Amino acid sequence: MAALNSTIAQVTERIAQRSAKRRRHYLDLIDAYDPTRPARVKLAEANQAHTSAGCAVQDKIQLLGGKWPSIGIVTAYNDMLSAHAPYERFPDVIRKAAREAGAVAQVAGGVPAMCDGVTQGFEGMELSLFSRDAIALSTAVSLSHATFDAALLLGICDKIVPGLLIGALRFPWLPAILVPSGPMPSGLPNKEKAARRQLFAEGKIGREELLKAEAESYHAPGTCTFYGTANSNQMMMEMMGLHMPSAAFVPPNNPLRDALTIAATKRAAEITGLGSDYRPIGRVVDEKAIVNAMIGLMATGGSTNHFIHLPAIALAAGIEINWDDFEELSHVTPLLARIYPNGSADVNHFHDAGGMAFLVRELLDAGLLHGDIVTVGGGSLAAYAQEPFLAGETLSWRDAPAVSGDESVLRGVRKPFSADGGLRLMAGGLGRACVKVSAVAEDKRVVEAPALVFDSQADVQAAFKRGDLDRDCVLVVCGQGPRANGMPELHKLMPLIGALQDRGFKVALVTDGRLSGASGKVLSAIHVTPEAAEGGPIAKVRDGDLIRVDGEAGALEVLAPADWRERAPSQLNLAANARGMGRELFALFRHNACSAERGGSAFPDYDPI
Repeated sequence: MAALNSTIAQVTERIAQRSAKRRRHYLDLIDAYDPTRPARVKLAEANQAHTSAGCAVQDKIQLLGGKWPSIGIVTAYNDMLSAHAPYERFPDVIRKAAREAGAVAQVAGGVPAMCDGVTQGFEGMELSLFSRDAIALSTAVSLSHATFDAALLLGICDKIVPGLLIGALRFPWLPAILVPSGPMPSGLPNKEKAARRQLFAEGKIGREELLKAEAESYHAPGTCTFYGTANSNQMMMEMMGLHMPSAAFVPPNNPLRDALTIAATKRAAEITGLGSDYRPIGRVVDEKAIVNAMIGLMATGGSTNHFIHLPAIALAAGIEINWDDFEELSHVTPLLARIYPNGSADVNHFHDAGGMAFLVRELLDAGLLHGDIVTVGGGSLAAYAQEPFLAGETLSWRDAPAVSGDESVLRGVRKPFSADGGLRLMAGGLGRACVKVSAVAEDKRVVEAPALVFDSQADVQAAFKRGDLDRDCVLVVCGQGPRANGMPELHKLMPLIGALQDRGFKVALVTDGRLSGASGKVLSAIHVTPEAAEGGPIAKVRDGDLIRVDGEAGALEVLAPADWRERAPSQLNLAANARGMGRELFALFRHNACSAERGGSAFPDYDPI
């Protein structure tokens, strides 16, 4: 194994120094907690009675009089969301496994789990980002009964894993393991699905044909198979040591998946303070684990949403990161995976080619990960360079394959797809933003063209239908940040902007909104901060201004007119975004949201110093 890359070491040290006071204040919560006594015995007798009243007899006996550890299950189950439908049967599997391990498991609570795939382009999408904060609050409520010695967190998708993790991190003395359920089988290839969407946007096919294609793509229980935020979540949990090793992409509802869930349960029982291997989540998630997650994001060309989620997760653990950290790590991290929208393969193809075990092994051997982090799986991160398998009914792990099973999908560090990561920082007169260049062809990564300014996704769609966008242009979509309308993803823009690019026009997108897994073949500077609602420079752009979006140099500039900065910011009309579809209930979140670079959270300062 090579020595740790010097840039990674320097970035990690800088984060540690920046975070020192806040992190120390956070760790005080662990130091003040005595984990060696069952949590429930610290409660009064009446309180304890309530914790066991609905239990099976054996569990009740152990909760009232025994010393078995108590494991709280926080679940994002609902059967509308394909990724979370498999969780319906997990509590029974976990309760049985817990008893076999000499522990008690109870569902501590449920958290909401909305699907961006359902709400994209509609009003409900404006609740999406802040659903993460609602999930964090729900997780905290679930664990607030102070009767649990460990937690199992059942969730996969976009805001759900970050929300569960943020909530659990505010109970830093509790060991916690994330338990995935796995991706659905491969359906209609993602590239073909995207082509159908573009044809529909151009009016070349009808709704019936598009619906048929979509249903062939999203067709079974399990996570969507493209490499968006949900599957990037799973990658990061592996890189941070919060899963059982290589659990991320094992399909749902099969014996190996059940074996991994059982193993996670038994491991949770082992790492409580009642045993000899106490691993509280607040010490598992440290500066090194956060850096590993960022490196994984770069090495796989993962979701741009994590430019927002990772700062929020880190801050919940008393750690401060910023987009400069992402930028520096990107320069030294090779791109090792091509998964849609960065290629034609899906996560099942990635998993079959060697998956997370191969990826971790390659990065570790090259000195591109912190191998000495604390993991829930036991030992160091080296355990995550192994893949699980069943020998009869016994769960075992073996070394990752020596070579990739498909070099069009997954490669080693000696033959990367590119020498640096697929995600970059943009900075300039228009503010700071991020861009996913790994999905953009090299000859499309620099666009210099007149601005066309819009206040909504719907206005862009209407202009496209009128033919007003058939020209070289930079589409500037304002008023889409956290404080404006909750920062929805602008997923509906990609098919039509892709169509413009295919017609031969030079086109780019600049917005204070999000794209995430929808980030595709069009150059897109997203998450622009300061946002328009705060009077950021993006609110001063007018139709016809000459904009340069340079994904290679990371530049985001207004080239002309020279006096553009002297303008007053446009006044946004956000009245239509304030009510209906529950949006009025989230006004508190919008009013208190911090910048995208700090996580876009409504509670940005957990440990004031």
